[in-house]
Amino acid sequence: MQFSIIVPVYNRPDEMKELLDSLAAQTYKEFELVVVEDGSSIKSEELCKSYSNQINISYYYKENQGPSIGRNYGLAKAKGNYYLFFDSDCILPAHYMETIHKELSENFVDCYGGPDGAMDDFSDFQKAVSYAMTSFFTTGGIRGGKKQVHKFHPRSFNLGFSKAVYENTGGFPVTTMHPGEDMVFAIEVIKRGFETRLVSDAYVFHKRRISFKKFYKQVFGFGKTRYIISKHYPETFKIFFLFPSLFVLGTIGSLLLGVGVHRVFAFPALLYTFLVFADALTKTKSLKISVKALAASYVQLFAYGIGFMDAVWKHKVLGKDEFGVFGKGFY
Repeated sequence: MQFSIIVPVYNRPDEMKELLDSLAAQTYKEFELVVVEDGSSIKSEELCKSYSNQINISYYYKENQGPSIGRNYGLAKAKGNYYLFFDSDCILPAHYMETIHKELSENFVDCYGGPDGAMDDFSDFQKAVSYAMTSFFTTGGIRGGKKQVHKFHPRSFNLGFSKAVYENTGGFPVTTMHPGEDMVFAIEVIKRGFETRLVSDAYVFHKRRISFKKFYKQVFGFGKTRYIISKHYPETFKIFFLFPSLFVLGTIGSLLLGVGVHRVFAFPALLYTFLVFADALTKTKSLKISVKALAASYVQLFAYGIGFMDAVWKHKVLGKDEFGVFGKGFY
């Protein structure tokens, strides 16, 4: 195997430095790195050049067209036959490349994904968001490394696939829809008969968003595109996709009835709050982080649920097609 790591970047040289540091520290160093600057006004070119004596690195600048098209640009430039993708705000543990080389050498799979988490030196907010995105009480624990899923759908923050997958699919869908383009890619990979796998030991540290406002906007997009994808691939729809929207309506209804009718109606919302807080406190061992994790969990569920309902409303009631994707395929 010849590994090519492809990273699209947009105005994030500070985050790129941390990613580059982690790549330079890998115990297995047989890989190339392809950095695709997606029309940034704050470029990472000089930063990338400064690592040329530590990493086999290539840097390319292109007009801004979004991460999906940026990844495909990197694929066209890559020289390897197994392609790995990370977000620019990820940090790899030193064993990552060695772990994935061993995994694929001993038990090859055409497409894999790994989980993400938080480093000890991440901010309290980043740790809280990491909890919200990986907890059983919010996402079912799938993003945190849970294996009990029928078909694993890797995400582009930590993803790898073979040249065979690339030649069959042509890479990522050519769409301005973001986030969600990696979900479409994973669906297509599985539909075309390729095996996918979660490699739990191939984890990354993900810095994520730096404010609740940005976090809300990101997860709102997840909910919105989930509906769009379900319309194109109805066979992928699962009933639990509706849970965040039902959670929003149920929580609001519970609290309103608790205030207006009888406090017993508020019990479900209060019980969920207690369970999340207790679980976060157990995992983080910090009262401060647990409070923020509770807030992040509510933001995560409300943003996803409202995003899903917003997409349904705009499509079914208003007849809008925000991304120009209804009525045509992604590939």
